[in-house]
Amino acid sequence: MSIHPSRDLETAALPAERVWVLDDPRAGTAAQAIGIAERLGVPFRRIPLTWNWMAHLAGLARHGSLLGLAGPARATLARGIAAPSTASGEPGVLPTLAISAGSRSSAVALWLKQQTGCRIVHCMRPGIGGLFRAGHFDLLVIPEHDHPDKAANVMPVLGAPHRLSPLILRQAAAAWQERLAHLPHPRVALLVGGPVRGTGLPPVLAHRLGVAVARLAAERGGAVLATTSRRTGAEATAALSVGLSRALHLLYRWGEPGENPYHGFLAGADAIVVTADSVSMISEACATTVPVFVALPELAGPRHLRLIDSLRQAGQVHPLEDTLSPWPRPPLDEAGRVAGEIIRRFPVE
Repeated sequence: MSIHPSRDLETAALPAERVWVLDDPRAGTAAQAIGIAERLGVPFRRIPLTWNWMAHLAGLARHGSLLGLAGPARATLARGIAAPSTASGEPGVLPTLAISAGSRSSAVALWLKQQTGCRIVHCMRPGIGGLFRAGHFDLLVIPEHDHPDKAANVMPVLGAPHRLSPLILRQAAAAWQERLAHLPHPRVALLVGGPVRGTGLPPVLAHRLGVAVARLAAERGGAVLATTSRRTGAEATAALSVGLSRALHLLYRWGEPGENPYHGFLAGADAIVVTADSVSMISEACATTVPVFVALPELAGPRHLRLIDSLRQAGQVHPLEDTLSPWPRPPLDEAGRVAGEIIRRFPVE
């Protein structure tokens, strides 16, 4: 599969790039659209978006709007639609499919369909832009925990689509095999986030979690592969480190120099413990074949609790208690499933 890197719209697209991805600046949101595009098996073009305060008003426009776009994004998108061209100056191509994610990008997707006639696939609820125009989207990919309406163009998914494909996991397992070889099995990957809105996980919670996971790993003669996130905070990371000291472990502190081992830890784990605050981390953990346990439910908001409940009912996750015992669980590959549905419904060049 040949995938071209992100580029500004002013950089000419190759004629084959008939799939466009509206690239939201929020990484977790953008990953949903990009992850689906990567699974289509065709080259695609990423359109970087930036927003201003009018973004949520853009959805009021009947046929979508570029009103909420900030910086050069609005002008370059409009210019690219008006006169598409390649680097050689030859006529270019317009998209036949656009994939977007997040409420703000829905108005841009609707505008793009109005201008080019392309099909549009949108992830998450489309906000005001699609509240009264849901039928204008060719496919709406909406998490089951958001209670999507039943409609021919609505595809419910478990969790959120993402970029952690089976291929990426296999590559990460190979890349990190030697670097993790000194650590005994079972290896427990510990993915630590923080408050849903803001930063600074309470250190007492981080320490308690580290102690609990270290004990479960040590009791079985194993090790812990821990990684923190932007929302964890320095104090909580230090407290986590102290808690983990009772077991063999590696701890990656978010933002420290060197390669981020996140994918390697997931691919090399025999079990995964993930905090309840991140839709992305929980969904990515479920892409593996190992048991997934959710910790610190007090960090979760109502939407996250609904997500966890939907995954628990589907047999994908268990709450973290006093055991890491496995159970039969097929890996969750919603990005691949959505890509397959797109190919089944629409011609993808």
